[in-house]
Amino acid sequence: MTGFRWEIISEYAPLFMQGAIMTIKCTIICVILGTTWGLLLGLGRMAHAEDGPWKHVLRYAVQWPVRVYVSAFRGTPLFVQIMVVHFALVPLFINPRDGMLVTSGLMSVDFARELRSEYGAFLSCVVAITLNAGAYVSEIFRAGIQSIDKGQMEASRALGMGWGKTMRKVILPQAFRRILPPLGNNAIAIVKDSSLASAIGLADLAYAARTVSGAYATYWEPYLTISLVYWVLTFILSMMVQHMEKRFGKSDSR
Repeated sequence: MTGFRWEIISEYAPLFMQGAIMTIKCTIICVILGTTWGLLLGLGRMAHAEDGPWKHVLRYAVQWPVRVYVSAFRGTPLFVQIMVVHFALVPLFINPRDGMLVTSGLMSVDFARELRSEYGAFLSCVVAITLNAGAYVSEIFRAGIQSIDKGQMEASRALGMGWGKTMRKVILPQAFRRILPPLGNNAIAIVKDSSLASAIGLADLAYAARTVSGAYATYWEPYLTISLVYWVLTFILSMMVQHMEKRFGKSDSR
């Protein structure tokens, strides 16, 4: 094994920097959207009524579709999901020729063409990882909410608080403190999983490494470099999660 050739990294430093920015951008967007989508799915998974017509409506029109969705996205590889979204789902909506948004008049042909060419890979990455992360986050929220004593919900309802206000003011704040570590782990997984989008042309860290390795026919320098960058990103993210845990821990002890 030859020595590490720093001149390769210095020559392509702007490309690695752009790739790191793209990875961070995708991570932030996917964490926010995935957490929000996962919360909605988690609430849908627990939607129920004791009796009346809503009992069956919520069970078969809300609970079961959410269960199928979660099972499907957790049971198939993320790489396959990215491919399906990029080559099937996104063209279905924004194809300049016959996309649903174009034919319905909601999007112009020129805008659809520019969106596909300039941001197609980025959009597919965000959509696929968000849909995938939402399936995992929904189970995290469901477990966290179910870990809260049922008496708190009953007490809040007895005080005249509605279901939505009780979840927002009483249940979810307590559940969030408990599920913060797994949510942090999910965010770290998103940082690493975003590298799969390089297969569809997203100019992230993995794409930069592949470009450099193709130009110099070497793999040691570029892939070791992005490994270090990924490690730094996940380390910083884990430190942020630990800081939030300590902060919430202090507020609970008061």
